[in-house]
Order: sequence, then structure tokens, then C-alpha cells
Amino acid sequence: MESTARNLPETADTGNSNQTYSIGELSREFSITLRSIRFYEDQGLLTPTRVGTTRIFSRRDRGRLALICRGKRLGFSLKVIKTFLDLYQHDGCQSDQMRFLLDKAKERIKVLEQQRIDLEQTIKELREIETDMSSQLKAGAVSTGG
Repeated sequence: MESTARNLPETADTGNSNQTYSIGELSREFSITLRSIRFYEDQGLLTPTRVGTTRIFSRRDRGRLALICRGKRLGFSLKVIKTFLDLYQHDGCQSDQMRFLLDKAKERIKVLEQQRIDLEQTIKELREIETDMSSQLKAGAVSTGG
């Protein structure tokens, strides 16, 4: 979906570009609620400019929101996502940011691999129950009680 862009006066602080987005445009583009975007703002993850009560999001905010959404999809907490985003501002070559993400990705992979093992074991056990119960029902081994 293509977002409608507007231009702000040159005096507005919008990063490297004058392209801006409304909260509704970002909500539609990223398929998230307005409430989620406002929550990310409350948590300090996004910092839109305000004109009256209207939030005006910059390209930087849009990029950060894309990273937030991706981080959430990958299962990272908002605390981890915030740390990752904050490291970008403090490290010009982004090596600290890359090391942090590498460590967190390794941790997440380990957790997901264990969850996959647990899930496969659970499915195996449920299939055994399904097979046993089906067999017993077919054999008439279950009394109807009464």
C-alpha cells in the first residue's frame, strides 16, 4: 500500500527528508492499530512532531516503526527493541547495534528451537492419545455409563 506523503515547512525537524505520514497512514501500512502506535510513542520508541493535537511522523519514525513491527514478529520484547533502536543513535558505525542484535538473535533461536522440540513432543503425545482413544471407541471398550 502506498502512503500519501506531505511536505512540512523547512523549519520542521523531520530528519533527512520532508516526507511525513499521519498516524492513520502508518496504521494502515503496517496493519497495526492506532493504539499500538500511540503506545510505542508513550514508550519512547517513536517521537512524532505535533501540530496542535495532530501527530506528524517522519521517515525516521516510519523506519523505526518498521523495525518495531519486525522485532515484534520475531518475538523480541519492546525492551530489547528499544535498546536496539537506542544503540543506533550512540554508535555511528553500528557495530554495537549489530553485536547486540546478533546476541539477541542467538538467544531467540535457542528459545524457539527448544519450543519446537517441546511442541513436537506434545504433538506426538496427542497423536498417541488420539490413536488410543479412536481404537478403544472402535472396539467398543468404552462403556456409556448410566
